[in-house]
Amino acid sequence: MRLLPREEKFYSLFLSQVDIICEAARLLLQGVKAGTARLAEVAKEIKTLEHQGDEVIHELFTRLNQTFITPLDPEDIHSLSTRLDDVLDGIEDAAHRMVAYQVNPIPLGMVQLSEMIYTSTRALKKAFEALDKGKEVMEHCIEINRLENEADHLVRGLVSDLFRDEKDPITLIKIKEIYEFLEATTDHCEDVADVLQNVVVKNS
Repeated sequence: MRLLPREEKFYSLFLSQVDIICEAARLLLQGVKAGTARLAEVAKEIKTLEHQGDEVIHELFTRLNQTFITPLDPEDIHSLSTRLDDVLDGIEDAAHRMVAYQVNPIPLGMVQLSEMIYTSTRALKKAFEALDKGKEVMEHCIEINRLENEADHLVRGLVSDLFRDEKDPITLIKIKEIYEFLEATTDHCEDVADVLQNVVVKNS
């Protein structure tokens, strides 16, 4: 069954948001793998993407206010777009802090969390593509939930190791905060998945 009626503009705007998010996540992962020198450039590129994401949201909300019959409940459209924006903001915030805090070298844990974020954003893209085509959405949402749980478990261990091994309190605070920002971004991905699951149930 097709969940989205023929008014396709909202769907295309959602996909535009998700494409921007996937690119930001890809850049973040590239940056943490390359090291501190590349991260400064990556943070600027992600900031540009964040501005592009804001433009998409503005267009979506404008269209939402002007459309009498929407393909989904207007509240669901608003929630999906807002929560997608939270994902992009989380990526941008994490990249900014890595640069501002001058973390060098980049801990392996930050690379692992960035990989989880990227994988989660790819799953989000698959979920939104499936939504229009009447294909299985839940499997992608379940994968996003699994990744969030995995990230949460990883961060607990990373923070525990940090308190055990890191002797400099300033460095400890910096790294712990970045871990938490990265983990929060996987939470934001899960928030999108939760709304998507509700949309599927409401329209089934």
